This record gives sequence, C-alpha cells and structure tokens, in this order.
Amino acid sequence: MLQERVSNELLPYVVRPGQYIGGEVNQLVSRGDWNKADVRVAIAFPDTYTIGMSHLGCQILYWLVNHTDGCCAERVFCPWGDAESVMRERRIPLFTWDTRQPVVSADILAVSLQYEMAYTCVLQLLDLSGIPLRSADRDDSHPLVIAGGPQADNPEPMAPFLDLVVLGDGEESMAAIVAAYKEFQDGGMRRREMIDAMARRFEWIYAPSRYEASYHGDGTIRSVTPMDASLPTTIERCKTMDFENAPFPVRPIVPFVEVVHDRFAIEIMRGCPQRCRFCHAGYTKRPLGLRSVDRILDMAEEMYAATGVDEFGLLSLSTADYPDLRELSTRANAQFAERRVNISVPSLRVDKMLQNIPWMVNSVRKSGLTMAVEAANDDMRAAIRKHVTDGDLLDGVRAAYKAGWRSVKLYFMCGFPGERPDDIDGIVRLAREVSEARREISGGPANVNAAVGWLVPKPYTPFQWAAQPEAGYFHEARIRLNGLLNSVQRSRKGKKKRGPVRIKTHNVERSILEGVFARGDRRLADVIEHAYRSGARFDGWDECFDAERWRRSFGDTGIDPAWYAHRERDPDEVFPWNHLHGGAPTDYLARQYDDVFTKINVPRAATKGATLSASA
Repeated sequence: MLQERVSNELLPYVVRPGQYIGGEVNQLVSRGDWNKADVRVAIAFPDTYTIGMSHLGCQILYWLVNHTDGCCAERVFCPWGDAESVMRERRIPLFTWDTRQPVVSADILAVSLQYEMAYTCVLQLLDLSGIPLRSADRDDSHPLVIAGGPQADNPEPMAPFLDLVVLGDGEESMAAIVAAYKEFQDGGMRRREMIDAMARRFEWIYAPSRYEASYHGDGTIRSVTPMDASLPTTIERCKTMDFENAPFPVRPIVPFVEVVHDRFAIEIMRGCPQRCRFCHAGYTKRPLGLRSVDRILDMAEEMYAATGVDEFGLLSLSTADYPDLRELSTRANAQFAERRVNISVPSLRVDKMLQNIPWMVNSVRKSGLTMAVEAANDDMRAAIRKHVTDGDLLDGVRAAYKAGWRSVKLYFMCGFPGERPDDIDGIVRLAREVSEARREISGGPANVNAAVGWLVPKPYTPFQWAAQPEAGYFHEARIRLNGLLNSVQRSRKGKKKRGPVRIKTHNVERSILEGVFARGDRRLADVIEHAYRSGARFDGWDECFDAERWRRSFGDTGIDPAWYAHRERDPDEVFPWNHLHGGAPTDYLARQYDDVFTKINVPRAATKGATLSASA
C-alpha cells in the first residue's frame, strides 16, 4: 500500500520527515473517507509544507469541502529535492498528506496560484502525480486541474497546463464547483466534458483550452476569444458577498513541524480601501469585506481552545484600515492577556493611525514593528497613492517607541515610473531618521531594517502599462544604496562600523522574471516547461533559484523576456487578461497612471531608459 511505502521507503531517507507524515491535530480526514466520498478534492499548494501550512486560503478550502456532504478534501504540497529524488528513484507517486492517497485518484486537483515563481512547482505537482503536464494530453482518468488565487487573474502563462481557472474568491466558487461536479457525475457526464459544462454554467470559470489567442505582426495580442459561441467572451469575478459568515477554519490544523507563521490567523478584512497604484490586490479585492469585532473574537476563542497556540494574527491587506481596530485590540487584550496570548499585526499603515499604538501596548508583541513605506519622498508617495508624509511617519514611530518598540522594519520599493535619484537616496535618509527618532525617547537609536524590493508592474493596476526598469538600473540602485549607507555609518576614524540601519535588497534577476510572467501570455508556457524539465524548482527560494537556467530556457525557446518586462505598453494595447474582468475600468486606470507623472512633475517621455549613473 502507498501508506506503507511512504513510511518505509521515503521517510527514513529525507530531512525533516515530520513535514510529510500528516495526521496532525485537527486534521479533518480519517482513513477510508477518501474512498467513500462522492467528490474527492486534492487541495494543492505549490510549495513546501512549511510554506503551504501557513496559507490561510488553502485551510479555508480544506475546511469548506470537508464540511460538505459527500465530499472529501486532502492536502498536498511539493516535496523538497531530497524527497523528490527518492520518490522518482523508487517510483512513489505524489500522495496526499492526510491519508496518503495517490493524487491522481482525486476528482479535482485544486491548485493555489499565489506567486509567479511557483509555476514550475505546479508542474512538479502534476509530474510527480502522473498527470500529464498539458491539459490537451489528459483523459477522463485524470483529475480536473483547477487553479485559483491571485495569479489566476492573469493565468495565461500557465494556460496550457490548466483545465479550469477560477477568477475571484474561493469560498462560493469551491462550494459551487463540488456541487456541480456531483451533479454532472450523477448524470453520467464524462470528466473531460465537465470542462465545457463548468465554463458555461459559471461566469467566473475560465477554460483556457477553449479560447484562442491571435496576434498582430509585432507580437502584441489581437484578441483572446472563445472557440465555441456557447462560451462567454468575458469572465467575471466571483465575490464573497457575506464575508461576515463566510466559511472559516475555526479548528485549524496544528503542524507537527515549525512553519513560516507559527500562529493562527483570522482574516478581519478582505480588500483594501487605499488602492496604492502598484497593488494588484487593492484593485481586484472589491468590494471591501469586513468581519465584526464580535465575530472575530468568537473565532479567536474557538481557535485558541482548539489549538492552544499563543498568538493570533489580525490578517488583512492593511490592518490599520480596519475601522474598529481600536475596539478589537482593546477587547482582545481584555479577553486574552491573562492567558498570555499575543496579537500579531502583520503591518500597519504609516500615517497618523500609528499614533494610536500606545493603546495596543499590552496586546501587541513588540519584538519588531513592520511598516510598508514604499517610497522615501512625500511627492512620490502621493504619486503612488501612499497616503502618508514624513511627518506622519516620524510621529508614528515616536509613539511606537514610547509604547515599547525597539526595532522597526521598513519596506521600500524601487523602480516606480518617473523615479529620480533622490528617491533612491531618500531611502537611506528616511531609514536613518526613523532610527534616530528613538534617541528622543530612550537615548539610543532604534535598529532599522530597510527591505528594498524592485517594482513588478501588475495586471489590473495603473502600472500595467509601465516598463519595468532593466536589471542594470536595479543593480545601480543597490550599489548606490549600500555606498551611501556605508558612507554615513563610518566612525570618525574612517573605519566602517555596523550601524543601527541595515538595508537588504531583493534578488534582481528574480524580480525581472516575475515581471515577465506577471503580464505574460500563453506563449511563455514553453519557457516554463523547458525550465522545469531543466531542473527549475522552488524559484522563490534563494538557494534554489538559478537565473542562468531561466536565461537558457528563454534562449532555447526563442522568447525574449525583455519584450515582456521592459516594454512600455501602448494605451490601446490588448492585454493577455482583457477577457478576464473584475478590476477597475481601463479608462480609470489610465487616468491614474497619468496622474503619477503629474504628482512628481516629470514628463512621461523623460522616464524611458532612465539611469542613476549621472547623479551617482
């Protein structure tokens, strides 16, 4: 049996076997449930167990399906390299974690597309399961491969590998899919026939293989249209209208091994009212969904009783924008403080709301405060719709220091349209000012870690037309930042010393690759498959990412990545996702893009080919 083979032939030969064994506290599935179910769903996260078990979306779907009559869901993740080698050598097929069922025996393989760098891991899931990589090569013996999540908003680079794509929220869509599957199955419909049936029934389901892309002579898209008149020309977004009562795992699974977020998370708000111009989620997660304070605290009490975990996170895109945060934090503190349960706030908006931090003094763990500043100068922040000034930020961190915080993590982004050298230099300036602000409170500077990411223009945002700067620009910025920081943190004797401010930058080549796939089309599928067959796995992990492997894959398939990443789009260009709706109107986004250059008083034409060298 597969259960015994995994125990005897795999677990003794891998690092951290605890991540493969299943059977954790609050697991919903028992042995035998899978074979008795009318509809069997493998909930797949295309990364390791330690990453996937921290993903709330997969736990929600797992909870929902397993609380649906006649349905069974089990979890599946990507095995690390050592486990994959053993599985291939001993011909052990990919299995579900709960009771070790062959993934290929599922009716539905539901894959969460969270991040562009997980695309090769999706192919790993399929390949190790014995499921053909391409939808066209599958038959009725294979599960329906259905993808959802943020990257499903532009699934075109993965289109040939997916049977169906869900646009929008997962709660209502997953409930409808399993109900439809059972209905179709009871009616004798073949599994592959369900692809068209699902796409016709649900306005938020997209069947990529049933749509044809045509191109102009310059390579831009002419159209993406259905090959059957019975299919919709546009796909709409599925929205969870009753967020307050949406299904939620109030008895979450407690992992056996340490995972990325060792806490239970409660989604207090879905969406963000800010609409920062670079943020894909801010433009697509509409309308805003809120949970009441009573509901949140009831969920927290039930989750604490079911897990014993001593920290819960208030999860949202912008927790500080939750309108009842003061009441929630005060009541949570009263309810949990004596039990030494901490509230974790993933990030706070850096405006005057931070001045309210003292009222959270006993209810928020103060190991470090995280704030997404994004841009260093006031006018650039206004251009990207980050509503905060330097004065607001410094007032906020002073309040935080008074409340007991000793360190701050600041998130910045580099590569915005119209960016000037002073916007780069300002990162060092502002990070030092945030550090020095603590001297007024306690006599010493705060430790400040400034993380600098590189802009990846995203679909459905005003920046969807923008050219991503080339790698050379980002490398220039990195060198400039480090040089400036080193020059101001030297001792009087001229010797370099480790100061209170540190800067860490993202991998440039990986960010460029993200930019290629974020706005890419289905022609990129050949590159993804080539890279996978060349050994690409876990490209979001620094120790696994190999930029040279990807360069070879682009070269061997004859595709120019620069054309996708570094090209300014024409105002009327057809995007690969134009047939997928659910975001803001195009004319609105275009006006927002124009306003960026107005706010910083830089002509749009002047930004093309910009470098930092002249002012370095």
